[in-house]
Order: sequence, then structure tokens, then C-alpha cells
Amino acid sequence: MKITSVEMKISAVRVSQYPEDNLPEFLMVGRSNVGKSSFINTLIHRKNFARTSSRPGKTQTLNFYLINEKFYLVDVPGYGYALTSKRTQEKFGKMIEDYLANRENLKHVFMLVDFRHKPTKDDILMYNYLKYFNLPVTIVATKVDKITKGQWDKYKNIILKELDLVHGDDLVLFSSILKEGKETIQNLIESKISE
Repeated sequence: MKITSVEMKISAVRVSQYPEDNLPEFLMVGRSNVGKSSFINTLIHRKNFARTSSRPGKTQTLNFYLINEKFYLVDVPGYGYALTSKRTQEKFGKMIEDYLANRENLKHVFMLVDFRHKPTKDDILMYNYLKYFNLPVTIVATKVDKITKGQWDKYKNIILKELDLVHGDDLVLFSSILKEGKETIQNLIESKISE
């Protein structure tokens, strides 16, 4: 996929603020600090377009990134960050639920998990939540470069066992350092756009 243009189009907190151009959208969800910003930057060949932060829980809006004027990558607040207040967590939950329940041009969800760790209760909840809305999901296991290649199958099997993926959902190993999985994700996006 050749990236010709990238624009941070809209930061939204409610349905009325979403883009109205009816382009395909690809949602990214994951725990705080799982590497969503690095994932976005790797996909779009930009170093610091989506800001990485040393402070988890920094994203507090739905961020719509317009790519090639053809589709959106949509980044939502990370979940599972303990220092986020209960009220803020509820607000995030409502914001994400509104998006999932009402967005017809949502084509696919990329759910990011940290390859080094067994999926948390929050990860399992989020996956089941996405399946409640009957959405197609690709699990993206980030930071695979932190594990030796000989161990990849072992760690992959742990994730598959914990999340118990439904038929049709897939797991992609990803590293922003090695560019592992980048082409697979880009090809998936292109195939969904042309559906």
C-alpha cells in the first residue's frame, strides 16, 4: 500500500462529530501502552504522526486519521489504565459503545494485545464485547521483537487459547521495529476497502 496522504481529520467525543463522507473505517482498540500509536505510524510510514506517550491513557477522544483520502484509521482511548478515574472510564465506554453500535462504515477492528503477556481480563472482555456487536476482528500481537523467534509459536498459542477466537477472526504478529505484519495488515485493509 502506497501512502500518499495522511491527515488527522477529526477528534470526536460524540456521534454528531464523526466524519460524514461515508468512507470505510478501521478501528483500533487495545490497552493503554499496547503500542497503538506505533502501530498507526508503522502502517502509514510516518515517524511521529500518531503521538506515542510515556503517560498511558492520554488519548481521550476518537481520533479519525484520513489516509489517502480513501479510508480512516480510528483510534480510541486505551482501556485498562488503573489511574483513569471511574467517571472517565464510563465516559470512554459510552463513547466507544456509541461508535460500535451506530457506525455502518466500520469495516474491521484491529484489537491490539501485547505479545509478551497473557491477554488480561480487560482484553478478553473487549474481544467478547466486539463479538457482541458481531464485528470482524483481527488480533494484532504487538512487540513481537521483544520475544525470540523460536518462542513465537508458544506465545501465539497462549493468546489464541485465552481469547478463543471465533471462526473468521485472525491473529497477526506485529512489530513496528521489524515491520513484521505490516504488509499483512495493509493487504487486509485494501481487500476490505474493495469489498
